[in-house]
Amino acid sequence: MQNLAENRITFKEKFIGDRAFYKRVLAIAVPIMVQTGITNFVSLLDNIMVGRTGTEQMSGVAIVNQLLFVFYLCIFGGFAGAGIFTAQYYGAEDDEGIRHTFRYKLWLGAILTSAALIVFSCFGSELVSLYLNGSSDGGNLDAARGYAMDYMYIVLLGLPAFAAVQIYANTLRECGETVVPMRAGITAVAVNLVFNYLLIYGKFGFPRLGVKGAAVATVLSRFAELAVVAVWAHTHKERCTYINGVYSTLRIPGNLVKKIFLTGSPLLINEALWSAGMAMLTQCYSMRGLNVVAGQNIASTVSNVFNVVFFAMGDSIAIIIGQHLGAGNFKKARDEDNKIIAFAIFIATLVGAAIFISSPLFPKIYNTTPEAKLIATRFLMVQAIVTPQIALLHTSYFTLRSGGRTVITFLFDSVFMWVVSVPVAFILSRFTSIYVIWIFFFVNMADLLKGILGVILVKKGVWMKNIVNDNKELQEEYK
Repeated sequence: MQNLAENRITFKEKFIGDRAFYKRVLAIAVPIMVQTGITNFVSLLDNIMVGRTGTEQMSGVAIVNQLLFVFYLCIFGGFAGAGIFTAQYYGAEDDEGIRHTFRYKLWLGAILTSAALIVFSCFGSELVSLYLNGSSDGGNLDAARGYAMDYMYIVLLGLPAFAAVQIYANTLRECGETVVPMRAGITAVAVNLVFNYLLIYGKFGFPRLGVKGAAVATVLSRFAELAVVAVWAHTHKERCTYINGVYSTLRIPGNLVKKIFLTGSPLLINEALWSAGMAMLTQCYSMRGLNVVAGQNIASTVSNVFNVVFFAMGDSIAIIIGQHLGAGNFKKARDEDNKIIAFAIFIATLVGAAIFISSPLFPKIYNTTPEAKLIATRFLMVQAIVTPQIALLHTSYFTLRSGGRTVITFLFDSVFMWVVSVPVAFILSRFTSIYVIWIFFFVNMADLLKGILGVILVKKGVWMKNIVNDNKELQEEYK
């Protein structure tokens, strides 16, 4: 009995923090949750507004957003490498280092945005057509293709603003300022929501543009968000001391470029391959028809509203643990990482229950076929079941990334995606006739292997590394 009591105490000490700990974590996580939650909720409303105009319109927009998702994650992944350095430079109180990482993001953002504009402008139609090779059950494939292209050519105008927003907002978050990006996000979603209503349906004298109106609203919201974060950063130089002189030159020390590139390239490649893998999974599901495209779009949009909680926990790990590692507090980094992961899994369990209970409700709002609504409900039920597993994978990934172990995260994330998840979906969608929900379920069950690997890597402490001021002896002591 005594040993059992000691084990309980050990478990509590290892995985449960005190009030001050949770207050500090939530001070970072809640603004991110609010910003992302509002953004995803408005995306849901946006999705519903377009969805009420018809299945073809909703499916066309969903396909384009899936393709743009690859660009978005390339931006996130590319900036994340520099962000690891930003968080650790902030922990070391090195403003000049932060300026250099900011400039690195500027250069990388320009390169990635230019590449995306060229690819989508030249090959957009071919990429959209990859998702419209299944059956036409649920709508007209040619009409869906036309709506997709109408949406794409307008929304591309907002890509430069999106990249610029991430440069400012990510830097602010990595330096502990999470409220301003939240305000910017709220502003953006308000602009998006208002102009969606005005331009999709032609209200108050505005033209009725349908999916084109949704695209215009998205572009306007990107520039509104950029205005908020950029103006605030440059008018609060006493709090953002690193912003002083950030544009005085665009030069970056060659040795630092090399370090960031070597650290960040696996993240960029990882996000590109992972997002491409997600696009491939969606393409595999789309082989079962347009109803599946519509149903999965509904399910993913709804689940994103709920998933902001543990996604914010991943961001909290990147910020809190990154700063501890930068300051050389390796023991505290390990201790608080365990507690954040446990907290994320606990919350994800509650979120999963909420998704499961509400799964039949949201699809009823859409103006689509009964079959698409049923598919959406079943997608949501599977998503609810695997939500705690997703929380574990997400927090494990950010833990490994916080110490610059980007090659490991590359193997952990995108290599697994292409070696396991994509082949499972490809084989089941092409060479069997099983129901699409079972394909989705088996793909998620394969992630159990990745969850086990994540736990092993986190426990071994391979991520505990200070990449801006190495102290190998101290790092080894706490592994």
